[in-house]
Amino acid sequence: MTEDLATVSIAAMRQRIDEIDDAFIRLWRERAELSHRIGATRIAAGGTRLVLSREQQIMDRFRDGIGEEGTQLALLVLRAGRGPL
Repeated sequence: MTEDLATVSIAAMRQRIDEIDDAFIRLWRERAELSHRIGATRIAAGGTRLVLSREQQIMDRFRDGIGEEGTQLALLVLRAGRGPL
């Protein structure tokens, strides 16, 4: 591959990464908002702020889908939705 082709190829791949990042940010915000609403609804109905079994399901799904790093990502996702413990 020539240097010019490599430069064009890298630019195209970086553009796609930027598109994926934009989608990820949009989905992250949407997920956090839904999680906040679920928590508020649960508390208003007399429930607890957290459902640990649900959080474990999410952590398991991320770990199974991504690997060990998925656990860390799941913790960040959960924190975005519920705030720090």
